Amino acid sequence: MTAAHPPAHAAADRPVLDDGRRAWSAAALAAAVAEAADGLRADGTRVLATALDNGTPFVVLDEAAAQAGVVHVPLPLFFTPDQLRHALQAAGVDSLVVAPAFAARWPVLPWSPVTVAGETLMRAALPARAVTLPPGTTKITFTSGTTGAPKGVCLSASALDAVADGLVQALAPLQIARHLNALPFAVLLENIAGVMAPRRHGATLLVRPLAELGLEGSSRFDAARFAAAVDALQPHSLILLPQMLRAWCGHLAQAGRRAPASLKIVAVGGAAVGEDLVRAAMALGIPACEGYGLSEGASVQTLNLPGAQRPGSAGRPLPHARVRVNDGGEIEIAGSLFSGYLGDDPGRGAHEPLPAGAAEPLPTWWPTGDLGVIDEDGLVHVHGRRRNVLITAFGRNVSPEWVETALRGQPAVAQAVVLGDGQPVLAAVLWPLSSDVSDAALRQAVDTANAGLPDYARIGRWVRGVAPFDAASGFATPNGRPQRAAVLAAHAAALGLPSPVAPPAAMRFHDRLLADTAAARQGLLATPIIQGALAGRVSVASYIAFLTEAYHHVRHTVPLLKAARDALRPHQAWLRDALDEYVDEEAGHDEWILNDIAACGGDAEAVRHGPPGHATEVMVAYAYDTIARVNPVAFFGMVHVLEGTSVSLALMAADAIQKPLGLPDSAFSYLRSHGTLDQQHTATFALLMDQIDDARDRADIVHAARAFYRLYGEVFRGLPLPQAAEELAA
Repeated sequence: MTAAHPPAHAAADRPVLDDGRRAWSAAALAAAVAEAADGLRADGTRVLATALDNGTPFVVLDEAAAQAGVVHVPLPLFFTPDQLRHALQAAGVDSLVVAPAFAARWPVLPWSPVTVAGETLMRAALPARAVTLPPGTTKITFTSGTTGAPKGVCLSASALDAVADGLVQALAPLQIARHLNALPFAVLLENIAGVMAPRRHGATLLVRPLAELGLEGSSRFDAARFAAAVDALQPHSLILLPQMLRAWCGHLAQAGRRAPASLKIVAVGGAAVGEDLVRAAMALGIPACEGYGLSEGASVQTLNLPGAQRPGSAGRPLPHARVRVNDGGEIEIAGSLFSGYLGDDPGRGAHEPLPAGAAEPLPTWWPTGDLGVIDEDGLVHVHGRRRNVLITAFGRNVSPEWVETALRGQPAVAQAVVLGDGQPVLAAVLWPLSSDVSDAALRQAVDTANAGLPDYARIGRWVRGVAPFDAASGFATPNGRPQRAAVLAAHAAALGLPSPVAPPAAMRFHDRLLADTAAARQGLLATPIIQGALAGRVSVASYIAFLTEAYHHVRHTVPLLKAARDALRPHQAWLRDALDEYVDEEAGHDEWILNDIAACGGDAEAVRHGPPGHATEVMVAYAYDTIARVNPVAFFGMVHVLEGTSVSLALMAADAIQKPLGLPDSAFSYLRSHGTLDQQHTATFALLMDQIDDARDRADIVHAARAFYRLYGEVFRGLPLPQAAEELAA
């Protein structure tokens, strides 16, 4: 793969990249790429990893790596620290380049400043272990998958070039001159279809930090901010995930506005889109075109095109792709296949051996795991994942994605997961489009969706979800795929479904802890004040009441950790260092809470010297008693409850509370810091728990976690239940 350059037909005075601060000419960008490539060669870099926001430095380093013959590993910023460590080690990364703020979170690495495209970044030379990569590997993309450890997909220059060139050929009639990069560059779809292809076509990349476009992390999206950016930048094309398109449509419809007329195509992929959403988008002036692909095929394989799109389909194969459906109904692809997974035996890629005298590999058909059909017009229709198929009690096979797409096509529904394997009727867990969507509106959405489905695929019972389906709640992967087992575990009782079967003995302990405490966790999340807060029913008094109780248990966190450390039994001594690290990380958090109280206008000193509520006092006393009387490691049950709750609720609750009350950012240092910190902590906590192999210790941790869920729930039940509107009107 060679560095991209504008073709002859590109306008000579058109910038090739506009990052909001500078409009880069082709010559200027080429010079920056050459300089970065020289730097990679001088450093002796073999495998470069980048963890960067969207910006010129990523584009420069991506092309510089190709020019210098260096393998590039783009890493998503939403990966947890453990996922990042796994990726760095698995790929044998010897050079890591990040922004200064990112480097500050990893102070143990040997950082040194490096200038890329005029911006100061930080580089760390890593002691990489020897890793054998499939021959020809140019780029490694990590899929988020359905587990915590991402899978490395190795791609060759020929595969990447095939997809980029196929897109250029297919989109040439649209004469796209301005592409807005709305997805992270570390996402393969945007990397190829949003950078490589537009660069080859000669379009200008409109590059902005993702936060300016309303996207934060893997699943927080501000549709109003995004719409304003699109209106200001007037792009010809962009790529979106279905949930982003859904939110944008909702914003435009509510505002009575249409998308800018500059748009020629809005490609949508990454998950099922659905005919209703595509038609709704088109009615608002959004030329939405659904596509389909996967990392093993170097991203996009099929795409609807303006003027020839068929809403509800994934379009026709692009020029580089070959698509067929086998006798089992599974979609298979060829034409731009990956070279192998990290950890595969060398040479076990996706190509057959070269016959004597052959010029290039013969394609091997790759089974995608997706079920679908190709209609008489050559359009591909994707029905869902083979492994997700539900078999009802009447023996009917149903792809849940099919029904979920129908549900998400209703205006009230943002997310849906369909369950019911072995049951007489299907069940659904729904998350509403906004907090003011009533149960009656959700019921009408289910009825409307059912009217368009055959009887065996209709929803017989449903519940409102206890949390949105995202990585923070544990109900979805970072790229939005549902974690179906977790959703079932949290909602089985409410739906009247059998609880998930007891985990097998071989299951990791942290997974067992999650499964064994799922019902207790659901009970906590269902408390009225939590559901009210997420819906914006809050007041300053209730928020201060929450912070008051938080202070009175958080101030005991460090003493409790020290007590557990000092009480460890001989076979638990290996946990001492981990507890010391927790002590260092938790020190001073009680003061953050007092600062938040003061920022809300509360009397922080009165809280400091005042008594806790009865439920808080009982919970803290139980923690001390558990350490002293039962088992010191049982205290990890409390850690599991408090950190897990923060991951699920803290950031969402902060946003839901701040907006109606108009409180300053300084009033949310505890909630926002803990939402972020505990996302990092839970990954470390999972690894720690998986190392606990004593049966008694495990049983005591599970018992304590269940108890702490109940006790923490009582703390929330003791808080006032105000109406924000009443207070604001007073």
